[in-house]
Amino acid sequence: MKLLHIDSSILGDASASRQLTREVVATLQAADADLQLTYRDLSKDVTAHLSGGTFAAKGTPAEERNLAQKLEVELSETILNEFMASDVIVIGAPMYNFSVPTQLKFWIDQISVAGVTFRYSEKGPEGLAKGKRVIIVSTSGGKHAGGATGVGHEDYLKLVFGFLGITDIEIVRAEGLNYGPDAKDAGFAAARASIVNLTSALAAA
Repeated sequence: MKLLHIDSSILGDASASRQLTREVVATLQAADADLQLTYRDLSKDVTAHLSGGTFAAKGTPAEERNLAQKLEVELSETILNEFMASDVIVIGAPMYNFSVPTQLKFWIDQISVAGVTFRYSEKGPEGLAKGKRVIIVSTSGGKHAGGATGVGHEDYLKLVFGFLGITDIEIVRAEGLNYGPDAKDAGFAAARASIVNLTSALAAA
């Protein structure tokens, strides 16, 4: 099994999502001795965002690209290839102002490529990245699941991956982490219970 581990939090070692993605990956590694792991830390790797320059770089013949364009295209192609080669993707997705971190949005922009991960036809859109499994580690300081605000960033991620053809999407959620020690402990306990359940299912698959 090829596993792609994505972290997007800007908080480093203080990040709840990073702690939980590590636990998910460690459990998967324990269940599969042959697991091949690729790791990408978007807070370090992504210093720019989708722009007109991105499209200009991709549209420029390789031999005519300047250094900045070459580096941008290389990163874009590497991100896409990592995604396409993976069987399972573990994504750390903290909620930032009811959405995902901008670094994670950049990564999504790089894997959403017409003709590669999706296509349009007379019947409508079709996802081309079928057969993958996505585990979203969702963290938030507040409590949103089932409330008036919902969990918008989770819905967005499920929409994106569903559009790309991925139907096997699971959520590991730790919320209420800023509501005090008891709420934080309860949030982590709920997330870890989800980890046990989903990794047991993965090991049995």
